[in-house]
Formats: sequence, structure tokens, C-alpha cells
Amino acid sequence: MNADSVHGVIAADARAALASTLAWSRARDYHGHTKHDALASPLLWALCGWGKWPRLLAIQAVMRSPVNLRPLLGVPKTCNPKGLALFVHAHLDRHAVNRTQSDLDEAQRLLQRLMTMRSPGRWRGLAWGYPYPWQDLGFFAPANTPNAVVTAFICEAFLHAHAVTGLREWLEVVAQAIPFFLGDLRVLKDTPDELCLSYMPVDMRMRVMDVSILIGSVLAGYERQAGDRSHHDTARRLVNYVVRRQTEYAAWFYTDPPADSPVCHDNYHTGFILDALWRYMQATGDRGHEEAYYRGLRYYHDHLFNADGSPRWMSDRDYPHDIHGAAQGIITFARHGDAYPGTADRIVAWALRRMYHPAGRFYYQETPWYRKKFTLMRWCNAWMARALAHYLRCGAET
Repeated sequence: MNADSVHGVIAADARAALASTLAWSRARDYHGHTKHDALASPLLWALCGWGKWPRLLAIQAVMRSPVNLRPLLGVPKTCNPKGLALFVHAHLDRHAVNRTQSDLDEAQRLLQRLMTMRSPGRWRGLAWGYPYPWQDLGFFAPANTPNAVVTAFICEAFLHAHAVTGLREWLEVVAQAIPFFLGDLRVLKDTPDELCLSYMPVDMRMRVMDVSILIGSVLAGYERQAGDRSHHDTARRLVNYVVRRQTEYAAWFYTDPPADSPVCHDNYHTGFILDALWRYMQATGDRGHEEAYYRGLRYYHDHLFNADGSPRWMSDRDYPHDIHGAAQGIITFARHGDAYPGTADRIVAWALRRMYHPAGRFYYQETPWYRKKFTLMRWCNAWMARALAHYLRCGAET
């Protein structure tokens, strides 16, 4: 078969898988477990909740287990706000392809639901977090502590909805979230040309690389859709900070300085940075970072994916092949079919061949010896629904 025929077959399979994945997920009201939720176990919290290192040990043990220990440990299934935002994108993209009113209705129903899931507390703006306690190397966050990444992803969903529907109420949600980014998060670096903000509104010094550019992308998108340039310079400085930390070989570390985290050049955070930079350039028309973007895209392609489409864990480590990495690669390369022909097709084909159950769910990870054939709602299904819908939309636009 020629390339067009191959793409057509893969797209047809993707369309069927997307329908099943959305149906499976909605039948469960979008509730499920997720990667870092071990401390929601009453047992693990009682045993390990007293300190940083026991909490990290509990999370890592559950996360790395070859079987899903969460049901045995009493970890509740929850509705993850970031996951809902990804499902919103999936329905809006499928609506763009099929023009089905049901997809538009479901996307807007989920947006209304997100408004009921805001983090409690006295924050300067609307914000969202994870519904479980979470320990990282640089911080501890009690359940529902708002954070920059979740809030940014949710804002992107509201911006997407406004672009599709023109309803001002969705844009106003983003306007009300901006004070959280600029008023509640810690300022970790502030110069006339660069700005770095913290992951969470807690006492922390760790500079997580994708945070600032995700916020900059939201500000730029809001500026374009609202015609409001009051945050133009702030967005520019946030993006500058991240782009200028690109290595001479075109990669980004997870943190600045790199020694603050054992994570080096990993798959999906690299994709986060590239996607945010792309949205920023599209929103502002600023092409000053175009060379950095395309160098980073080449690095992402050459060092974080294998020839068969499987996602590498890090640039220097192949396994585990994680479904989130596959989803991120599909999203990034689907819009670059001209420069990277067949790349998104290969990643989709690998995910459907190796990581998909026809009931409508995606598996978590593949190792050299076995696959973790359980489904984490946000990590697996939400990301792959988002990815497949975006892949189909990009294919329909070419």
C-alpha cells in the first residue's frame, strides 16, 4: 500500500478506537485511578503519610508495580480535572471533523462540570488541582491543592471551547484564572526578559521547566481571543525563560538547574514544551523562537521515539513505553505531517496494536517482559482520546 492508503487504514482504526474509548470512559462517568494517587489509600497514608521520603516510596512502589495495587489498597476512583479537560478537547476535535451536536453538547457539559471542581481556598483566581495528596521531590501538595499545570490545561480547554462556540462565558473563565497564575504562584526568577513561576502556590524553589511556558501559552491564547494585550510582555518573558534553557543539542531538562530532578530529557514533558511554544507562536505571530522550536522538534523525533512508533521513556532509556508518551507524540507530530510524514501514523498504529483493548480502553505501560494491562482513566484513556481526535482532525484539515 502507498502512504495515503496506509494512513486511511490507520485513520479508520483510530476513528473506531476513539468512539469506543469515549463511550467506555463516559460509561464510568470519567472516574478512575491515575498514576500518582497512591496516597489516597487510607492504609498507605496511615503508614507513610508522616514524611517526605515514606510518601515518595509509597507513590513509587504503587506506580512501578506490574499490577494495579490501587483496588487492594482502597484507593478511590476519582474524576480528575485535567482528565476532563483532555476529554473536552477530544469531543471538540471530533465535532470539528463530524459536526455532531452530541460532541459539542458533551464538551460543554464537561466544562460546566469543571466549574464545580475548582480548588477550595482563598486564591486570587480560579484554579484546579489533583483530587489526591501528592509528594514530589520539591514539594508536597495536599489533595485539591491547585497547581499551574492542571490549571493551564483546563484553561486551554476553555480557550478551545470559546474558539469553537464563540461563547464569551468560556473566555471569561480564563480571565478569572489568570490572577491565580500571576498572583498566587511563587516568582522564582524575574528579570526584564525572563520570568519563571512555581508549579504550586506553596513554599518551593524547584523550577519545573514546562510550567512557565504553559502559563505563557495560556496568556497568549487569551490575548488573541479576547483582544487584550495587558499580559503580552508577561507571556513573552515566561516563554523566553524556557526557550533560553534549551541545551545546545536542542533538548530541555525537566528542571532548572537539571540537578534538581533525576528526570533528564523525558518524552511527554518535551512534548508539552513544544506544544506550548507552538501555541504561543500561533497566537502572537512571534516567530523569534521558530528555530528553537524546530530544533526541539527534531530532537523529540530522533531521540524520544523508536522507528516502530513506540515512545521512549527518556532520551537515554527506552523502557517503559508509556501510553502518555505515545499520546503526546501523536498530538505533536499530527500537525507536522509535511515535515515528518508517517510519524503520527506509526505512533497511532503502535498504540492500537500494542496498547489497546477493543472494549475501549488503553493499557498503561509496556516493558521488555510484560505489559501493564490496566487502565488509568486520565493517564491512559483521556490522553489517548485527546490524541486520536487531534490526529483525525489534523488529517481532515490536510
